[in-house]
Amino acid sequence: MEVIPAREFNYLYIILDSVWLFILLLIFIYTKRYIAIIAGLAGALIYFLVDYGIFYLLLDTRTVSGADTALLLLWLSISYGFTNFAWIWLWLDRDGHAPEWSLLIISGWIATALLSQNFGSGFAIISIQRGTSGYHGIMALILLAGYTILIIRNIKNKDNGRQKVNILWILAIGILVQFSWEAVLLISGIRNPGIMPLIVNSLIETNMGLPILFFIHAAINRRFNEDFTRKIQFQSI
Repeated sequence: MEVIPAREFNYLYIILDSVWLFILLLIFIYTKRYIAIIAGLAGALIYFLVDYGIFYLLLDTRTVSGADTALLLLWLSISYGFTNFAWIWLWLDRDGHAPEWSLLIISGWIATALLSQNFGSGFAIISIQRGTSGYHGIMALILLAGYTILIIRNIKNKDNGRQKVNILWILAIGILVQFSWEAVLLISGIRNPGIMPLIVNSLIETNMGLPILFFIHAAINRRFNEDFTRKIQFQSI
């Protein structure tokens, strides 16, 4: 059975979400989370290349009604690409503020969604949807490959007496980030009714990239602090 995620929202939602993204960016700058900002911008670019380039142009599974397709998907990619990747990066930082960052981002999603539903009756409506049968299998294969690498790495580390990666923690991040915004869309009435997109997308879509992001984060985190200052490397004499 194909899962077809669909949304229907008004232009006020785009306005409010754009304002919220700008506020979130200012908060990241104020707290000197510079690498998280770069991760978010990279995520926005990846989301746009996938959504517009693959889903829309290549596979023809993405449809947009009521707005220019390229511009709408650009906003959508920035909205969730920037937020998701920055949030994941901050979670991987383990800076002791994961609950605060999570509450901030989820509260922003809830506020923009419900405010647009309450006060957006005079704004034009946009409808979007995408089929998933053409690529969810590939996504599941990428997810399998990534977590297989982590599992093999843990087995070898245990055999060699080295520290293992907390795979359950990485899995929780991958599922909960996507689950959070899927749940907000569902309870606010923006997402089409039904729990299959919530379950399937949460298990696969963002989660498939977490092993890759973990290794990228580990490589950068060894050399730089979050404010982009270089970490002091101690060499034994």
